[in-house]
Amino acid sequence: MSRALWLLILSLFSLTFTLSASSSSWGSRSILRAVNTDNADVHDYAVELNATNFDEVLRDTPASFAVVEFFAHWCPACRNYKPHYEKVARLFNGPDAVHPGIILMTRVDCASKINTKLCDNFSVGHYPMLFWGPPSKFVSAGSEPTQTKSDVRVIDDGRTADRLLSWINKQTGSSFALDDQKFENEHLFSNVSDPGQIARAVYDVEEATSTAFEIILGHKMIKSNTRASLVKFLQLLVAHHPSRRCRKGSAEVLVNFDDLCPLDMWSADRQEDQDVQAALGNFQICGRDVPRGYWMFCRGSKNDTRGFSCGLWVLLHSLSVRIEDGESNFAFTTMCDFVHNFFICEECRRHFYDMCSSVSTPFNKSRDFALWLWSAHNKVNERLIKEEASLGTADPKFPKMIWPLRQFCPSCYLSRNQKNDGIEWDQDEVFKFLKEYYGKTLVSLYKDKGINGNDGTNRALEDLVPSTNAIVVPLGAALAVAVASCAFGALACYWRSQQKSRKPRRSWS
Repeated sequence: MSRALWLLILSLFSLTFTLSASSSSWGSRSILRAVNTDNADVHDYAVELNATNFDEVLRDTPASFAVVEFFAHWCPACRNYKPHYEKVARLFNGPDAVHPGIILMTRVDCASKINTKLCDNFSVGHYPMLFWGPPSKFVSAGSEPTQTKSDVRVIDDGRTADRLLSWINKQTGSSFALDDQKFENEHLFSNVSDPGQIARAVYDVEEATSTAFEIILGHKMIKSNTRASLVKFLQLLVAHHPSRRCRKGSAEVLVNFDDLCPLDMWSADRQEDQDVQAALGNFQICGRDVPRGYWMFCRGSKNDTRGFSCGLWVLLHSLSVRIEDGESNFAFTTMCDFVHNFFICEECRRHFYDMCSSVSTPFNKSRDFALWLWSAHNKVNERLIKEEASLGTADPKFPKMIWPLRQFCPSCYLSRNQKNDGIEWDQDEVFKFLKEYYGKTLVSLYKDKGINGNDGTNRALEDLVPSTNAIVVPLGAALAVAVASCAFGALACYWRSQQKSRKPRRSWS
């Protein structure tokens, strides 16, 4: 047989094999697409953990309890159990959680090599295997597996969603049900007078900070005329945010801000707006890997009430009671400009800025600014009380009110004018209440959990307030720079060297 004929036969065979393989491959992909389409709406509520984020997530969660499922992705029983586990997880995890902030539902894949040691530390002997305990106890149990097992326990009866939830109910004395609906919020409302509830609001302050940053980037609101306003607000967050995670994240954004968002980026020959938004979006202003997506203290009983606006107010109040006297007017103008430039509710923005514009003399004392913000918040509530009553839009469980209530601060009330139902306040007592409520009490839970503890050089960045050339650094921020420079010389020197390499620039409701 001739060489040419052999080549023709081989070519035809190769073509036939290729077409057959392609057809087979297409058929497989088609089947996979069909399967994926059928499950497109399936949402994983359980938080996937691994050895790199296990400690951080469980240490930082606001939940009182945690469930950790150890499984292997190749295990058929694990795959069959996942829908049962997710039915329970959807009650406690994610933005649609019915009972947020109580139980964190997580999963760890022991078939992944990165998790081998972690699974060994918990003596995982079969799949799936479920453990229960306070989140912080998982951190110590995972690193010291010889510790007492009384804190972290094996769930011995969780084979189905019903049985798992029944087991959880027995441990917590609760009556959760798989058909519970969203936004009942009974566990927060019943304890609204408990000072411990405001301590949990620190997580909502983090949520509000992250949400504000996402809104700014999502709506591309960083422009030449708003840049300085954002820089000032970031400086305020770095120096005084009640959350360590947010101070650190804000500092990371601020240190890189001049590189990511230079003053000349809006010139005619530069079109980098989208690139800047994307680059800034890579920074998680309140940290990575911490479960987010639901409100706790600021959660309304209806889907469209409270939430972000409540969290933003708590953030502003918490900042107002942390500043020094010399920073009071800086904080005032910074908050006013931030709301004016970045709060996208037009009517709320206008009302707030009108109140800012009515201030004729600078604030010289932090007390005066904190009281002004408190008074402004009450004015907003007075207006909304009337509007919501006439329109029927009030949250029935969380109606707007004048703050603080007498039951929270009896000494804040001097008398009530019966004629116009006005309140005569003892402003010294009000200021003391604000300092305690939005200052010490707000972070008490953090201190109890050890989140604000000293952790050596890891705290260098969060305490470093970079003196970006856009504006003057406030007094407290400048002090933080000096202290950080002494304590963490290496980092400060590195930062200074980066600054020297740049061209100098001059620069709610």
